[in-house]
Amino acid sequence: MQAQALDTAQAALEVGTTGLFTANNTWMLVSTVLVFIMHLGFATLESGFVQRKNVVNILFKNCMIIAMGLLTYWLMGFNLMYPGGDGGGYFGFAGFGLEMPEGAAGLTEYADMGYTYWTDFIFQAMFAATCCTIVSGAVAERIKLGPFLIFCLLFVSISYPITGMWKWGAGWLDARGFYDFAGSTLVHSVGGWGALAGIMLLGPRAGKYTANGIKPITGHSMPLAAIGVFLLWFGWFGFNGGSVLSGDPELVSLVFVTTSLAAAAGAVGAFIVSYAMFKTYDLPMVLNGILGGLVGITAGADLMSPANAFWIGLIAGAIIPLSVTFFDKMKLDDPVGATSVHLACGIWGTLAVGLFGDKAGSGQVVEQLIGIAAIGVFTFLFAFIVFFILKATVGIRVDEEEEARGLDIGEHSLQAYRI
Repeated sequence: MQAQALDTAQAALEVGTTGLFTANNTWMLVSTVLVFIMHLGFATLESGFVQRKNVVNILFKNCMIIAMGLLTYWLMGFNLMYPGGDGGGYFGFAGFGLEMPEGAAGLTEYADMGYTYWTDFIFQAMFAATCCTIVSGAVAERIKLGPFLIFCLLFVSISYPITGMWKWGAGWLDARGFYDFAGSTLVHSVGGWGALAGIMLLGPRAGKYTANGIKPITGHSMPLAAIGVFLLWFGWFGFNGGSVLSGDPELVSLVFVTTSLAAAAGAVGAFIVSYAMFKTYDLPMVLNGILGGLVGITAGADLMSPANAFWIGLIAGAIIPLSVTFFDKMKLDDPVGATSVHLACGIWGTLAVGLFGDKAGSGQVVEQLIGIAAIGVFTFLFAFIVFFILKATVGIRVDEEEEARGLDIGEHSLQAYRI
């Protein structure tokens, strides 16, 4: 009887373990779907923030970015980001393509029975193309399509996975104690640094900065932009919630709360500061304030109390109008505010890990600053060199006539709307 009871208990334990593994893996796949929806959010947001003559072009870029991102991450990015073995924590490569693990090797023996090998790949692949989507909005309305796609190919397949490995692939920053839960720096500021390099070499849109001051070039559809922001907020539950890497009820629930509170506080922060600066109720600033709050909380969403999340989001939102004004004064033209949202707020959110929450302390602030600086320098130099070579060889900017007429006609011989 005792032996039978032990067998029954063992069987129950195995069923329970298998059930937990299935639940965790299912949550990771649901999160993957949510992160994929963020690409629709980016496409919609950027479409709304550009002029109607450039909508087809921005949609084309967003389609190609996710397609190229998935293929290059399969071909080499995943094994650059998670190489295993030696390399001193700075660089490693486990070979082209994906493995074909059989049986338990890719299932219950993978990631401490948290999720499968295939789930790990597809979840991480959804993140990979995001950094180039950030660049897409910043360089919109005047960049040549071909050179931009070449840049994306190199940026997603080489630059992003190398710096990602430094933390998420157990690299040198991880060993030092640098912390970035879901990518305020590893995803968002990486895209922001790439965007900054691009707009510096590309130059502003024609007529943006004049002898009489800055001429606003408004987006053609605020409804599209607003829909894009809400889709991004929706997808962020997978972006941050999936980064728990399990279906842990307590931690996933906390991350949902901190993510939402930071987004809401970001809207309020942007609203207050933009109204104080411009004396108007500025919808684009509030939309970007929501995104700024989301970017800001992403580095430490699992470490923060609700109050911490509120302050991080509020400050991130306040940064948005200040940063947009700064970049305009520097004559760095960013049609969608990507550098303010993803670079400025990405830096703030990463630094906030050392100022708020479970890891707060001067030592952590130092490690966060080292990570921000190292990833920023590498990414900016990589992007600047690639854009510079493209500019010196094939050129990266369309001619004045095509810019005035619109890239939809010039690049695609197609218009988004009937006129």
